[in-house]
Amino acid sequence: MNNPAANAATARPTAWRRALRNRNVRLGGGVVLFWIVCAIAGPWVWSTDPFQQSLAARMLPAVWDARGNWAHPLGTDHLGRDVLARLLHGARISLAIGFGAAGIGALIGVTLGACAGFHGGRTDRAIGFVLACKLAMPGMLLAMSLIYFLSPSVLTVIAVIGMLHWTLYLIVTRSATQRIRQLDYVRASRVAGASSGRIIVSDILPNLSSVILVVFSFEAGAAILAEAALSFLGVGVPSPNPSWGLMIAEGKAAMLLRPSLVIVPGTALFVLVAGINMLGDGLRDAIQPGARE
Repeated sequence: MNNPAANAATARPTAWRRALRNRNVRLGGGVVLFWIVCAIAGPWVWSTDPFQQSLAARMLPAVWDARGNWAHPLGTDHLGRDVLARLLHGARISLAIGFGAAGIGALIGVTLGACAGFHGGRTDRAIGFVLACKLAMPGMLLAMSLIYFLSPSVLTVIAVIGMLHWTLYLIVTRSATQRIRQLDYVRASRVAGASSGRIIVSDILPNLSSVILVVFSFEAGAAILAEAALSFLGVGVPSPNPSWGLMIAEGKAAMLLRPSLVIVPGTALFVLVAGINMLGDGLRDAIQPGARE
């Protein structure tokens, strides 16, 4: 009997080879890898304390300005803190929140989506009602309220954003599970007496891994933007932590005098999220049957 699970396992290496030949995967993956390396190794290479203040060194320009110097390549902020050091430490916060929140969202959304798609009936209707209620909520306002009452911190931001970014996982997983549960190898597992949980974990979820990875990449970018927006509004990562959104908020008061205080973290945020989205877009093209080579 033809086993679609075995066919999927055989086709997976081909999809990964196709992904590695995809321009968006290579470019987006390179950008994401660059920021991961910067986040891990950057603070060791550029060991300046991102929290150290020096009123004598306030508002120093970047090196491309005639008055800049290499002691502070990207200049200093209104408290004399080194912008490059804060940018590198901010990359750690952005990546941790992006991947952490996307992981929490995946755990919630994939679990609900697989249960709804596999069981159908009342379970599907109940989870559909929960999804409708979630989509009706103002996400940003709800996130601001929860973080405010739970006390702002990096872990709080990760948890809140993760608990609010699971709907896409649910929709995609539910649809794919409804299709896969009708296949012969799933029916054979049922006849063999396998429990519903075992079928979902062993037969269905492994065949959704590539789709979940694509959703994860887009949700990670969305989580990073959500954190930056919350920090910009003052209810995200608390000061003096060097969040990119907080750096933009602190620099906007001196934007006319030192535009680099806004341009530098804003550009870093744009490049990282664009790279993650390009990576997700390339992975999506690679796993589709008619993907572009």
